[in-house]
Amino acid sequence: MSEAAVITHPGNDTHSSMGSVLIIDDEAAIRESLETLLEMEGYAVESAGSGELGLARIGEHNFDLVLLDLALPDRDGMDLLAEIHAQDPQLSVIMITAYGTVENAVRAMQVGAANFIQKPWDNEKLLADVHAAIARHRAEEENVQLKRALKQRYNFENIVGKSEPMLKIFDLVGQVASSRSTVLLQGESGTGKELIAKAIHLNSPRRDHSFVPVNTGSVPPDLLESTLFGHVKGAFTSAIASKKGLFEVADRGTLFLDEIGTMNLDMQSKILRVLQDRKFMHLGGVHEIQVDVRIIAATNVDLQQQVREGKFREDLFYRLNVITIDLPPLRQRREDIPLLASFFLDRYSKENALALRRITTETLRALMAHSWPGNVRELENVIERAVVLSTEEEIGPDLLPDSIVGRSASFPALQHRRDASLFDIMEDGERRVIIDMLEKCNWNQTDAAERFHVPLSTLNQKIKRLNIEIRRKIKE
Repeated sequence: MSEAAVITHPGNDTHSSMGSVLIIDDEAAIRESLETLLEMEGYAVESAGSGELGLARIGEHNFDLVLLDLALPDRDGMDLLAEIHAQDPQLSVIMITAYGTVENAVRAMQVGAANFIQKPWDNEKLLADVHAAIARHRAEEENVQLKRALKQRYNFENIVGKSEPMLKIFDLVGQVASSRSTVLLQGESGTGKELIAKAIHLNSPRRDHSFVPVNTGSVPPDLLESTLFGHVKGAFTSAIASKKGLFEVADRGTLFLDEIGTMNLDMQSKILRVLQDRKFMHLGGVHEIQVDVRIIAATNVDLQQQVREGKFREDLFYRLNVITIDLPPLRQRREDIPLLASFFLDRYSKENALALRRITTETLRALMAHSWPGNVRELENVIERAVVLSTEEEIGPDLLPDSIVGRSASFPALQHRRDASLFDIMEDGERRVIIDMLEKCNWNQTDAAERFHVPLSTLNQKIKRLNIEIRRKIKE
């Protein structure tokens, strides 16, 4: 067998569910040894005996991982690593060399290697590293493809999610965007209500006009009326000049009223009048002003409960509740955590002019285990903090707050498994969330499906796929 030969194994599917690997090494014995080891694990394997042939193979096929020798007869391995990443920035590369110095390892990581393995290698460790690198590559590819698909379908620049609840929200946004109807967004703080409101606006006929957000809970009640409706000169002591309100600024566009549940009853009645008549008056004014504004409101409290308690006007509630979109908390869509983490990692690496960081398996395990009371906003802050504090390209658990690292013990099944992949961790997290909900619902699947805001058939499919054993309902 020629050491410069390109070896293709026709029996292997380059789209194997395990993944496809390209080996670039000038030693035939090394290539054959790696091929045998990886094929036995179910990977699709191709190999090349030189750097040039390896680059050619990368240009012809999509691989999940490259195992690259540092010392090649025709090319320097480090230079070749840079060329591979220039050709395919998402492709994972593990360097394999007999010259495994610390300096070479650091240099390989700086150029962009996913890992660094010294010959002779430990088979178990190598397989674990291959498994983790491919899982990370597939998650990054999925993130890129998802963002591209969402941008083609909708103008969703900063919204990431592949979970069924989020996909339903994306579809619902697309359906309601073209209408003039009022939309009420419900969800815990940090779930991305303003992002969804912006997406509705940007996909609507009003996209060329203003999107005006106002957090009604952060504006003092005595200033809120002036903020929304404007005032005339002399309307109050400090009104030294007339000023437009946000309703006028948002004319022909969209006004986003966040935390609308914090408004007092008097202000609620004024908002109701604008919704009904599309007219209002400046504070201290006498002339009615006509506006064409779409209202998107948001709340993190139960407005129906506030109606029952007399804290929120029932007529305003029904005016706002024409179309309701419920945003799930992050703990109910844990499969989105790796995508969101990757998205924020890319954003804050670029913002801080740093090489793109990578999240280790241990870090991802801790992120998946956390309950995320602050939802997506909390995750974003955690990733930004980790990037800013990082001195190396890998984001390890040491860069996470103690409150997050301390909860990783809730995944005992994966705690001591070095071979746990991204998908293992995601499935384990999803399984535990479903079991927790079933236990809360006394193993009533219909109730659990309603709490998850998904059809019963969807929950049953997930239960079957995740091999969750349904316990007999406990009599109350």
